[in-house]
Amino acid sequence: MSSSANLMVDNLGRRTLKDKFYKVLVVVLSIVTISPIVLIIYELIVKGYRQISFDFILKTPPDTFEAMTALSSGELIPGGIANGLTGTLLMVVLASVIAIPVGVITGIYLYENPGKFLANLTRNVSDVLQGVPSIVLGLIAYMWIVKPITNGFSALAGSVSLSIMMLPMIVRSTEETLKMIPQTIKEAALALGVPYYKVILRVLIPTSFSGLLTGILLGISRVLGETAPLMLTALGSTMINLDITKPTSAVPLLIWEFYNDPNMVDLIWSSSLLLMAMVLALNLISKRIAARTK
Repeated sequence: MSSSANLMVDNLGRRTLKDKFYKVLVVVLSIVTISPIVLIIYELIVKGYRQISFDFILKTPPDTFEAMTALSSGELIPGGIANGLTGTLLMVVLASVIAIPVGVITGIYLYENPGKFLANLTRNVSDVLQGVPSIVLGLIAYMWIVKPITNGFSALAGSVSLSIMMLPMIVRSTEETLKMIPQTIKEAALALGVPYYKVILRVLIPTSFSGLLTGILLGISRVLGETAPLMLTALGSTMINLDITKPTSAVPLLIWEFYNDPNMVDLIWSSSLLLMAMVLALNLISKRIAARTK
């Protein structure tokens, strides 16, 4: 009897030791996983906070001579990224206007017709599109918009390339969100004699609104920091431009331009910090909405 008890004690001790080992392993790997983003945010804050001000948000970038003069006198670089902020906002809004209706309607179609050939083909194309490099989407927008329509670089071309990037995420999030709605809700509406289109507009979409909004916000946060497609479509502008048929700047484009000028290094960190804050805010909002939906 005592040997059996000792064996049980030994087994319990080994299990406890294994439990502690794996718990420590999980904690260590979790720290390793989050440490890069923590270090990146820390570096951006330390090197970029000094330039953040109202002028940084409300003014356009300085030229090289102004930046060099400010650096030589030990002052902050004058100017800001107002043209990039307005351009980013303009193109993201246009991209959302294009992508959200198309993505939501496509997601509803996939949900309502799960076994049809066209639905399966659309789903596969959407999955493939999600993995296409952004520079390729920029080339597509260049061929579709820059050459035949605007006859030059424009905010419209940039928004088209961004909307193509947003589409797969909106389509998949719409379909998966609608799958989570109990089928009995849809059946109850149909049993009451509600027309099919009203079931979609008045029942399915309002019920899944939080999930749809989460997918849309994640899609927007994905395209906020894209540079490659905008280099081939929007090109950039030194002035604030709200004309969708003209070249327009964006925050990622400004970061690339600052990178190519050694006198603008401080503006790189500040612009990156502001862009990171925008993306982080959208991700936190989407996670908050998703948690409330659950």
